[in-house]
Amino acid sequence: MEHIKKIHALRLYEEPWYSMDEQSVYDEFKSNIDGLDGEEVSHRLTVYGQNILPARIPPTILAIFFHQLINPLIFILIAAAIASLAIGDSKDAIFIMIVILLNSVIGTYQEYNAEKSASRLQNMIRIKAKVRRNKREQEINSEDLVPGDIVLLESGAKVPADLRLLQVNNLTADESFLTGESIASEKNTGILDKDTGVSERKNMAFAGSMITSGRGTGIVVGTGLETQVGMIAKKIATSESGKPPLLLRMEKFTKQISIIVLFISILLSAILMYQGFKVSAIFFAVVALAVSAIPEGLPVALTVALSIATQRMSRRNVIVRKLTAVESLGSCTVIASDKTGTLTVNQQTIRKILLPDGSFFSISGEGYNGEGEITPEKKENTEREWKDLQKLTELSITANEGSLVKEQDRWNYHGDSMDVAFLGMACKAGIDTEDFRRGLKLCGEIPYESEHKFSAAFYEEKSNIFVAAKGAVETVLNFCTLMNEQNKPVELNREKIEAQAEEMASKGLRVLAVAGGEYKENKKKEFYEISDLKELVFYGLAGFIDPLRPEAIEAVNKCKDAGIKVIMITGDHPSTASVIAKELGIAGENKKTVTGQQLNESGTPDSPAFEKLVCSSNVFARVSPTQKLEIVDMLMKEGEFVAVTGDGVNDAPALSRANIGVAMGSGTDVAKEISSMIIADDNFSSIVSGVEEGRFAYDNVRKVIYLLISTGAAEVILFLASVLAGLPLPLLAVQLLWLNLVTNGIQDVALAFEGGEPGAMKRKPRKTDEKIFNPQMINQTLVSGITIGLIAFVSWYWLIKNNVMSEEGARNIILLLMVLMQNFHVFNCRSEFTSAFRIPLSRNYILILGVLLAQGIHILSLFSPFMQKILYVKKIAFYDWGLVFFIALIILIVMEIFKLINNYFITSKK
Repeated sequence: MEHIKKIHALRLYEEPWYSMDEQSVYDEFKSNIDGLDGEEVSHRLTVYGQNILPARIPPTILAIFFHQLINPLIFILIAAAIASLAIGDSKDAIFIMIVILLNSVIGTYQEYNAEKSASRLQNMIRIKAKVRRNKREQEINSEDLVPGDIVLLESGAKVPADLRLLQVNNLTADESFLTGESIASEKNTGILDKDTGVSERKNMAFAGSMITSGRGTGIVVGTGLETQVGMIAKKIATSESGKPPLLLRMEKFTKQISIIVLFISILLSAILMYQGFKVSAIFFAVVALAVSAIPEGLPVALTVALSIATQRMSRRNVIVRKLTAVESLGSCTVIASDKTGTLTVNQQTIRKILLPDGSFFSISGEGYNGEGEITPEKKENTEREWKDLQKLTELSITANEGSLVKEQDRWNYHGDSMDVAFLGMACKAGIDTEDFRRGLKLCGEIPYESEHKFSAAFYEEKSNIFVAAKGAVETVLNFCTLMNEQNKPVELNREKIEAQAEEMASKGLRVLAVAGGEYKENKKKEFYEISDLKELVFYGLAGFIDPLRPEAIEAVNKCKDAGIKVIMITGDHPSTASVIAKELGIAGENKKTVTGQQLNESGTPDSPAFEKLVCSSNVFARVSPTQKLEIVDMLMKEGEFVAVTGDGVNDAPALSRANIGVAMGSGTDVAKEISSMIIADDNFSSIVSGVEEGRFAYDNVRKVIYLLISTGAAEVILFLASVLAGLPLPLLAVQLLWLNLVTNGIQDVALAFEGGEPGAMKRKPRKTDEKIFNPQMINQTLVSGITIGLIAFVSWYWLIKNNVMSEEGARNIILLLMVLMQNFHVFNCRSEFTSAFRIPLSRNYILILGVLLAQGIHILSLFSPFMQKILYVKKIAFYDWGLVFFIALIILIVMEIFKLINNYFITSKK
């Protein structure tokens, strides 16, 4: 027996329980309708384990801290610190270690905050469960459920495990978190084909779903990792997340700068050896050069830039969980969005009413409320047609189990989504539904049941009994012999009505029919049956849709302007997805909706047919969680940087795999925990705001890199030129360190606060293989670096060759000149294309303060005896300071000319 059970434990998920009859399922699990006994439950708990998902163990603070140190740029800085200690230059070493420590502490703080919210995936099934054991009902913790247990379900309950349903009574379940369907799934006990998709398995109830109506009984066929939720957890655990674009680019950049520093160090060593310098002197010179070339302030500046962007995003309802995700969202070329609850409001709304005579009424507004208007399609609609609409509305709220009430400024509702939508339409028609119902004399009801697909109510009026019915078109028409046309009952034209219903459905509407009439037997009964519904009058069709979020269309258009492709991936019906996509402008005229079935038929995810199908459409409907993951994989394989949005468990694998996962604030804990970002207001336009802030962040990162590398290059050029000209070293190592600290150490952080430049969302996304050092960056870095380096070298050459002052005095002047030029150059770095004189100072007051602070600190050091000894500097006369000031202005003029020429060539190419 134990051997058999172990086999079951391994093949639970693989068995298509939905394709077996009830007795076969009982036989497989050695169970029956009376449930298992206590001894058998204990044994199965040992075999199968508890009905929980393994909890994720969060990393320790120490582990997070050391993770921050695993960075090639940090390795270079550590090497420079060790070299500084080796030559007795503890000041450099201490400064570099402070930089490393500061960067690691900030990074640890950010990552630890992200990790504090441990994964709550197990909460989807850690609930109470009502079971039948030993022939009696009892309530247990869901962790103690085992395969073969008999579970009892009722409205409002959460399904504790995957169940094969055995008995149902009007049972419906909200599975939108798993399937993406916006409408509750109607359950039955019928046998299904083995290739039936998850969203169509009507005889199954899945762990984590919510019972919205009715009652049912099911046998547990999957627990823990063997549930649909568990399989998703496995996918998450085994899938690798795509690296953020910034990380990829910084890795390339770090390798490049390491090679350059190594090459220049070797070159300088060779030159100095050729000139006869001692080994110790060469070592000091190379270390000084490395200190000037390595942008030691870059890690901190990058962290600050991304942290600032994080704060700005939070003000725009985008919560960032992973710091590197800030820039990632700005780099995305594709946003793969869920439909339900992301692009739509996830609340059914009646959009169209069609009367039997062909009269159409359009209904505005969205969601479960009475805000909106009913407008006739033709202005010449008569009072009679309005009365027909009034009658249809009254019938729809008579056969209605929902509730919609406005209390103060809030609309409160409960019940089936379609019932609530009918009540919303009634409110828009000016009917007080509560007063109307209080005036009804109900005699009896036939509640909605999924297998019958209709509901009906019997009510008394003027001593006669009447019927109101609504439901699926084909079902309601079976009760009708007449239809109301021009306020008169005429013979039912079933073919015409079915054609009208099909046309409405083709436009993405879910269609229900409304009928009414006199109960011919005119007698009260304790229970009314389906056979009592006959010779009714058909009053019209109602078309429902889950409406778009009002701001979604504008958000999609902004994405198009930004060169970002938006695709929709949903578990909903293809026609509904297609209509929504067209309204949004996602689907082009020649683009067809691809279904999950078509993806299955195209072959494996590596097949050319699958690739062609994925690349041929922007809309995917009826897809499973695995297929969503495969679509994302294919897009990434095509070279796209993919942002995936979602709110349900079904989205989790794709959210984890994508370059950037974006969860909705109202979504499941699972989606939020897996994602790098959370959209607090569920607003798709907030994603666009996040993209914009991400682009601003990357622009600022580039500006900081431009500043640090160009000034570092200038120092290298100054050094090499001086050595080649046979001059003494223009600056001492401690002066280089001071230069980098007082200028870049302050200005790079201040530059990270730069506000976004207009037009960021009009640019196309960067190419996925684009390096940080693209032609633009190379050109501006070379021009500015060479200019600063040559100005300093020419000044140094003139001071030394003409014996204007002592070597120490000349270094004092060169140090001031370099500080001033870097003060001016930071204004060049505020934009790569716009003139420094056209950028308002108000965009970054912090930078202005930073420049004044940097210059102020240096001037104070010139007059401080303590700093004079450390830096080998002395006071400078105001006249000399003014002369150096005007020489430093040259860098600003040169870069303004560069921008003019550069912009001219860019414009001419267009």
